[in-house]
Amino acid sequence: MADHSAGAPEAVTYERTGSVARVTLNRPEYRNAQNSAMTYALDTAFRRAADDDAVGAVVLAGAGEHFSAGHDIGSPGRDAHLSFPRTAGLWWDHVGKQGGDARFARESEVYLGMCRRWRELPKPVVCAVQGACVAGGLMLAWVCDLIVAAEGAYFADPVLRMGIPGVEYFAHPWVMGPRAAKEFLYTGDRMTARRAHEIGMVNRVVPDADLRTEAEALAARIAGMPRFGLALAKRAVNQAEDLMGLHSGLDSVFGLHHLAHAHNAETGTDALAGMDARAMRAAARSPQHPARDTGSEDGA
Repeated sequence: MADHSAGAPEAVTYERTGSVARVTLNRPEYRNAQNSAMTYALDTAFRRAADDDAVGAVVLAGAGEHFSAGHDIGSPGRDAHLSFPRTAGLWWDHVGKQGGDARFARESEVYLGMCRRWRELPKPVVCAVQGACVAGGLMLAWVCDLIVAAEGAYFADPVLRMGIPGVEYFAHPWVMGPRAAKEFLYTGDRMTARRAHEIGMVNRVVPDADLRTEAEALAARIAGMPRFGLALAKRAVNQAEDLMGLHSGLDSVFGLHHLAHAHNAETGTDALAGMDARAMRAAARSPQHPARDTGSEDGA
């Protein structure tokens, strides 16, 4: 599916080389901010990879300087008001609904629902991260099986500035441990690729220029293993994570996330506490938030 903007390029591109499918987020001019068109195009690409018997593994990448600055809260292609054919669940469409009804319906589908759906893709997915991987970008990286990061990559979830306890797919304690997760959320600071590797969130850190080669080589090596065996191994590890509380934890924090949205809407001007893309960038550059802080354009 292409971007709904007239004449816009494809929001996600797909190519296959041998047994590896490369799926690329393709809004580099907006730091690959995720609108709904991108979300559904990504779902289509993952389905294509799942259905192609020639594909043994997938690489998820981002075009341009950044993997993803998160959810689109301010680009000309923002399309939160539009309907798309829903695939992640049977909850009713958000369009034409009001308040929390609309927001809960949309985010249940395009954020939490899609991430859970993609996590269950029965083929290994290697995420290649360069530049920013912020808030909604984290969600895309975390549903992948392995993460290869460029040395210059950074990770952040700054949505506490909106009074929101973290992004919708709240995997923080499972991917980095509780204490690191608290520091990550409480400060909103950027986490370097090296630090992410130290705490086990990233599998490998490679020179920026080698990111594509290294990620695709790893995916090709994995793709040489028995396909059904890989699918079963992936399911086994995912089930172990769920037994450690991931599935129920996601549901629980999704509710807290929407409580925060409702609180913002009741006490302020909007559900994001007035923090649009411009405000988020300004907060990142303020004296209280030094250069290691995020310059995210992301919203929740």
